[in-house]
Amino acid sequence: MIDAAFKALSQMFSRPFRAVLLKSAGLGLVLIVLFGIALDRLLVALTDLAQRWAAGALGPSSETPLAFLAKVLSIAAALGIVAGSVMLMPAVTALVASFFADDIADEVERSYYPADPGGMPLPLGLALIKGIETALLAAAVYLVALPFLLFAGFGTLIFFFATAFLLGRQYFDLAAIRFHPPADAKRLRQAYQGRIFLAGMIVALFVSIPIVNLATPLFGMALMVHVHKGLGGRSGIRRAG
Repeated sequence: MIDAAFKALSQMFSRPFRAVLLKSAGLGLVLIVLFGIALDRLLVALTDLAQRWAAGALGPSSETPLAFLAKVLSIAAALGIVAGSVMLMPAVTALVASFFADDIADEVERSYYPADPGGMPLPLGLALIKGIETALLAAAVYLVALPFLLFAGFGTLIFFFATAFLLGRQYFDLAAIRFHPPADAKRLRQAYQGRIFLAGMIVALFVSIPIVNLATPLFGMALMVHVHKGLGGRSGIRRAG
């Protein structure tokens, strides 16, 4: 596992990976900005609605304290947008990985396993379904873990382990489905779920590092290609259909 992680890290500095990194990081930044704008608009609308409701319920004398409270809430919302953008990076990178999984896997297989049969390109629809599914689950985990952040960081642990599970599952599936039918890839993942979860923890650590986490699709996919090969994924079994 450690060897696979070092191989994935070392290849990120190669020339072919740099081109993919620029594209994936650019797309990740665009998605984060769009998310931030959408969240900002939502929080502003909710704050304004709550202020008008409270003013109507409490009367004119409440305008000054309500204006102060709205100001405090707007500052808290701004901080929340920044924190939310960081916490939702697993969701963003999971979606980004759907577009570049084949480019990354092809380069890893060509560099480290040239004698093995190459994997079949993933249908974009299937890769997107995997990415959207993982992104939505990661966002849901963030919302569930958020209240627990107040309890000595308990929410952070929930988020970390859930992220490890989700990203480990997604990246392994993307690597394995290049060689196996989806049902066989799922059975392989279930048979080695402990090892894949450990690999997912490495990806979860990577995605928790600001700025560096924009490269998570490259690192996560490269790591899982090595993990899949280590589990016997050299057989050249091709995906049906």
